[in-house]
Amino acid sequence: MHITLRQLKIFHGVASHLSYTKAAEALFLTQPAVSMQIRQLEDNVGLPLFEMIGKSLNLTSAGDELLLHCNQILQDFKATELALEKLKTHKHGKLKVTVASTANYFSATLLASFIKVYPDIQVSLDVTNRETLLKALKNNDCDLLIMGKPPSDIDVKATAFMENPLVVIAPANHPLRDEKQISLARIAEESMVVRELGSGTRFAIERFFHAHDLTLNVGAEMSATEAIKQAVSAGLYLGIVSLHSIEQELETGRLVVLDVEEMPILRHWYLVHRTEKRLTPIAQAFCEFLLEGTDTSRFKSVD
Repeated sequence: MHITLRQLKIFHGVASHLSYTKAAEALFLTQPAVSMQIRQLEDNVGLPLFEMIGKSLNLTSAGDELLLHCNQILQDFKATELALEKLKTHKHGKLKVTVASTANYFSATLLASFIKVYPDIQVSLDVTNRETLLKALKNNDCDLLIMGKPPSDIDVKATAFMENPLVVIAPANHPLRDEKQISLARIAEESMVVRELGSGTRFAIERFFHAHDLTLNVGAEMSATEAIKQAVSAGLYLGIVSLHSIEQELETGRLVVLDVEEMPILRHWYLVHRTEKRLTPIAQAFCEFLLEGTDTSRFKSVD
């Protein structure tokens, strides 16, 4: 059975007026066009939908049944039209963002600012490690990603939107805390607690030390920045983390940033999506918000 939306709208018009003439006027069609569509609909259904009793047009039992479902179909279609129109305005819709674990320290704040502009949207924020993040990117499981080093083996559009300085941190009572322009060679002598192999931060740190003909002295590996901060605060080793991740610890004095030559290691945060991905209007609005309308200056330097 093949029934078109046009036929249902015309059927609804005739059923509402119980008149081909009045339905044609309401639908801005000719009466022959309305009659033809009804005949085609009856042929498709295989049952008569209207019957003439005297001079009155009436619905058959099949027509009554079709009208019941037709009302629901047309209501659903109207609701769909309204929902899609709302999406076009950027004021409604869903946004799914996946971020690298270190980016969690500022991404929630950025999303909160965005929601203030678009309060009727629904946001899903997934914080994960690089391996899972790349899997989400490959499987197209999110609208946008915020990450450090974009992948080279996936066809993506990656736009840098904010600096990501990596700094050397120490406990508040460390003997190097008041030293100025500590040589990188001196820091290389210290045991460090760093992220696990495979993380973007670990890769950037090792590449930086190698570029200065030095070797990173890894005392411990940890899979979360929070664990690194706790270890450094407890006096285990020095650490290298994103400046964004220690804002509270610097304010409370639990950690300090050492003044090291050639530091910080300057990276960037990137807004990433698959090149072929068709962004929803709300995802496009978030891109524009992030790249044009957000003040990220407080994250760009070490005081």
